Amino acid sequence: MGNIYKRGKIWYLDIRVKGRRVRKRLGSSKRIAELALNDAEVKAAKEEFGFAQHDITIDKFMAQFLEYSRANHRESTTNRYRAVIDHFREFLKTKQDITFMSEITTEVVDQYKVFRKNSMVNPNGHPVESDDDIEEYTRKGARAHTINFEIAALKTIFNLAIKWGYLKENPTKGIKKLKVTDSKTLKFLSIEECQKLLNACPPDLYPIYFTFLNTGMRKAELENLEWDDIDFKRKKIKIRRKEFWQPKTGEREIPINQQLFELLQNLKKDNDKTIRSGFVFPDKATGGQIRTKLRERLIKIAKEAGIDGLTKLHTLRHTFASHLVMNGVDLPTVKKLMGHSDIQTTMIYAHLAPDHLERAVDKLQFSSES
Repeated sequence: MGNIYKRGKIWYLDIRVKGRRVRKRLGSSKRIAELALNDAEVKAAKEEFGFAQHDITIDKFMAQFLEYSRANHRESTTNRYRAVIDHFREFLKTKQDITFMSEITTEVVDQYKVFRKNSMVNPNGHPVESDDDIEEYTRKGARAHTINFEIAALKTIFNLAIKWGYLKENPTKGIKKLKVTDSKTLKFLSIEECQKLLNACPPDLYPIYFTFLNTGMRKAELENLEWDDIDFKRKKIKIRRKEFWQPKTGEREIPINQQLFELLQNLKKDNDKTIRSGFVFPDKATGGQIRTKLRERLIKIAKEAGIDGLTKLHTLRHTFASHLVMNGVDLPTVKKLMGHSDIQTTMIYAHLAPDHLERAVDKLQFSSES
């Protein structure tokens, strides 16, 4: 009915129950492995194995999950899930004996982490699949924070499988996060670069990028911002959940500085006279949520303004936080303004620009008494 086998110094159990293959990592003791095999065979005979209510192929379930995501999430969220699923499918090509959801174990997820860390990827993040791709090869393996994100996404996917009766427990349980040691310098714009960027903006985009720079809002937060979220009396922007959207890390308030206050007042007047949309930055044609490709437009404007290396919309958020820190705002306050879930995320802004460091040191006036 079943057997145990040794791989390296570790013993494994391999048994089939009702046509399902069950495999478990048992440890280094042969005696314990033998006892585990005996126990498994007894349970199998008594039909006491804790299987999920149903089983389904991995491909079929993942297709169902994406349908569910399209119905319940934004397109960008579904696309992120699809990318993770694509990577997981690439990994499963190396595991020909894993077909059903019930065969995904914690050990399998750990192996996926190793696969992602060691797999070759090209600049767009996809696996290297052909000789032509080798020419585009840039690095080996996904970065630690990317792998951590993928494991978190798989956890969400597997939670739905549990809810639907396809899994008994979540195979990501107990999986440790990889330590993030990427030393890539955080990109943010100087004051001069911000001025260049804004000066180069066309009228329809100026208010959007100006708001990003003055609030540190995430892209989805700005896209879902409605006039009801702006308290002009208190000069506050409220980031809060909506019927079809919720903030990444909960609700918060962002103070509105005087320049942004005046800009938003003028926008409100124009909106009331023309499109009359509930959104602060609506799609001009429909009045609904904005559909402009903000990242692509930003890259084009940055090139025209002579700003090097501006390739991500998120850089505007980094710019907001970095300048707060450089102007003496404490990290707990920055954490609150940014909507970070923990202070460790905010710590990436603890670094300061070189010229700011020099000014800080110049303020020290230690000397001996004369």
